[in-house]
Parts: sequence; C-alpha cells; structure tokens
Amino acid sequence: MADILNPSGCHPQIGVKQMTTQTPNDIRPVWLVSGGPQWRYFTKFWQHYDIEHDHTNQIREMQPGDWIALRTDALDEAPLKNEHGEPVASVGIWATGKVERTEGHFVYVDWNLDHLGGARLRNCRVDGIATHFAENRCIWEVDPRDEAQRDFIREVFGEDELDDESDRSISDIRPDPYHVSDGLPIEQRITNFVTDGCFLDQAKLEAILRRLRTKQNIILQGPPGTGKTWLAKRLAYALIGQKDDNKVRSFQFHPNMSYEDFVRGWRPQGGGKLELVDGPFPKLCDDARNDLGGKYVIVIEEINRGNPASTFGELLTLLEADKRDESEALALAYPREPCERFYIPPNVYVIGTMNTADRSIAMIDLALRRRFAFFDLEPVFSDVWRDWVHQNCGIPGDFLTDIAQRIASLNDQIADDRNLGRQFRIGHSHVTPPPGTAVDDPASWFREIVETEIAPLLYEYWFDDPSTADDAKDALLANLQ
Repeated sequence: MADILNPSGCHPQIGVKQMTTQTPNDIRPVWLVSGGPQWRYFTKFWQHYDIEHDHTNQIREMQPGDWIALRTDALDEAPLKNEHGEPVASVGIWATGKVERTEGHFVYVDWNLDHLGGARLRNCRVDGIATHFAENRCIWEVDPRDEAQRDFIREVFGEDELDDESDRSISDIRPDPYHVSDGLPIEQRITNFVTDGCFLDQAKLEAILRRLRTKQNIILQGPPGTGKTWLAKRLAYALIGQKDDNKVRSFQFHPNMSYEDFVRGWRPQGGGKLELVDGPFPKLCDDARNDLGGKYVIVIEEINRGNPASTFGELLTLLEADKRDESEALALAYPREPCERFYIPPNVYVIGTMNTADRSIAMIDLALRRRFAFFDLEPVFSDVWRDWVHQNCGIPGDFLTDIAQRIASLNDQIADDRNLGRQFRIGHSHVTPPPGTAVDDPASWFREIVETEIAPLLYEYWFDDPSTADDAKDALLANLQ
C-alpha cells in the first residue's frame, strides 16, 4: 500500500512525482465505505445499501485506481488509548483495496486481504478528525491534502510502508484559502464565508450547500443587495474545493437570450457561410466529461430575466440529478450529426440567482422550478454584520446600529406596502463596504449611499407617489451624526 503516498506506486495522481507539479485539486481522495462482520467472506464488489442517504453521486466520482477501505465501528474489546491511557476515537478497518470500476450502486474492488491478514478487524485512530465520521452514512471521502486526514490514511494503509520522501512530498501540498474536502463536515466547508463577509447563519449555509450537492441545481432569490451573486460564487468554490475560475463560470441571462446563444446555434462566418457554434453550457459540459474527477459549476445570474425554459430547451429534462448519465442522452435541436446525442455529466452543477424585485419578469416556468431547489436571501443587519463592518472598515459600532435601525424601519414600510412587499426591501450590500475600505467620515459615507443608491430605488418603487419616497429618504438621513 506504499504507493498511496509513494512514487513507486500505481495511482497516476497520487504518486510523489505528480504531487509536486499538480494543483491540490488533482489529488484523488481515498474512499471509506461501511461494512460489517459479514465482510469476512469477501466478494468482488461493495454495494451501496444506505436507504436513508443517496450516495450515487459519490460512487460516480470514484475512479479506477482510487484507494478504498472497508470500515465499521471500532472493536470494543481492544479500545485504543492515548499516552495518558485515555480512550481515543477510532474506527474499525476490515480491509483495503483499489477501485476497479463502478456500476450503479456497485463498486468493484480489488481487495488486498493480505494487508490485514485477511478480513480481520483492527482499530485505527480518528481522534483528529472524529467529526468527519459523525454522520450516519456509508461512504466517506478522506482527503490527502488535509493533515489530520493524511495521518489517518497512513494508519489505515500502513505507516510502516511510507518513506521519508513520500512524507515530505505530501506535506508540501498547500491548499488555497477556498480548499475544502467533500468528506469534511459541512460546517468546516464554510468557515471562511463569514470571514469574507457572509452574514447568513450557519444552519442556512449548511442547508444550501447540502442541497447543492444532492439536487445539483439551486436558485438563490431575494431583494436587490442581499449578496446573491457573491454567495453563489463562494458556494461554487466551496463545492469544487478551491477557487478555480476554469471550473466556475458565470453567465447572465437577459430578455434577448436564446437557446442558440446558450446551447447551440448557427453563426455567420466569412464568405456568407454559417457555422454551428456551441454556447457556454455545452462547452462546460464537455470540459466536465473530460475531467470526471472534478466538479464544474455554472453560475447563471438573473436566471429569470430571460425565458429559462426556452433557453435550456431539451436540456431542461437533462438537468435532473437522476438524468446525469449517458444513457439519458437526447438529441439537440441542432445536431452536428444525425446520431449525435447530448447529456449533462454528473459533475456539473447549476447555481442561479433571481432578483425578486424586478417588475419586468414573469414567474419562473413551473417545469424549470421543479428541477431547482430555491433559497430565499434576506437583508441581514445583525450583530454579525455590524461587527464585520466595524472590524474591516473602522465604522463605529454605535453608528452601524443606528443605520441598521433606520433601514429596518424603511424595510418594514416597504414590506407593508401592498403595491410592493418583502421582495422589495433594501439589502445589506448597499451599506457593506469591501473588506479593507477605510471609512473616515461615516455620516458622509452613509449620506452618499442613500443619495446615489437607495433613494433612486425608492423613487422607482413609489414612482406614482414621490412624496412617500421623499419622506422615506428624509427619515434615513434625519439627525445623522
């Protein structure tokens, strides 16, 4: 098993020579799957049997040559202890092996029974990553880029077989600030969201990221200024494990957007000829098919400003998570060849944003709505917001509390107006400067924000009643100190 971290091994993406030149995202995960005493009689395959959790997408991500270990609960008769004689968290390992191929819920494995002396249980410490295994599920990813998880890999696959060169090589891997691991608890995947300026509570962030991983298509909707685009990109970075704009691509829908722009259509070329040209979505899917070990995300801003059902066309059916397979492929409206079929690979994710205050758009098509999970983003003027702006921009906390109360009163007025409603409230982004922006005169700064950003919105909202807009603006600026 030395080749999991050793240049002499078999895995083309885990060898030391490759590690020193590849980005962290190229390093393959190690898989843990659940099993019990019945596995002392090993068969060639492992079957996904968890009826409460669907791990189909994780099975699809497994590649031939990936290392895999069969785990169960720790052996009570031989508990592991630390140097002080205290029990430590551990899991039991029945056997290890390499993935040969996957078929549906089946993972075919070349089990290495000799490594553990046959199907014999032994305990391995997980005290450094105990929360990693807290969820009741049957597949876990263990990431060699994480130091604690790397130590666990060494113990599972045999620390005595690792040499100094492999240790140094793996220790040299340094993930970027957005690096996360699919196997880590979700709360650890969003740690830097708040640092960057996200003011949603932890539970909501966890729910959004979970649904993105399972549904694969989500829409963030809310009033203007609630950070929809900002959050969409950071969710995408968290999903793929790093900030990589080659794998996270943004695209904006508008009223003139068509199927021919987004999927495929004819374009004029020189000499009066037409050429069939792919749009941004098929190009993303092609890249994803050529890199099934990675994840690819398209962020569609203002997805409902165009006609999304018409723009997606027949791809509307293929968006569903259970249709992400070549067997579900369909013919495009403009095929290059009569027999050409297209499918969306399982490692493509779609994040859309919707501005609920836009009067120019209709309700989103129900067929499209069924294929997305929707999340409402609200204006947030909480203590978290106040503390972040104070620490990053130097604006006094008392002043921030004052303007938060002013905007909250305005938002109550907007929400109670029967011609407007909650979807027209003022978002926190208007009064959240970029990190590191020094605000020397908070009163002048807020007055400029009201005059140039908030007031124009109010006059648009109450276009038939400008006196109401005047009063709302004056209330924001009254006795400002």
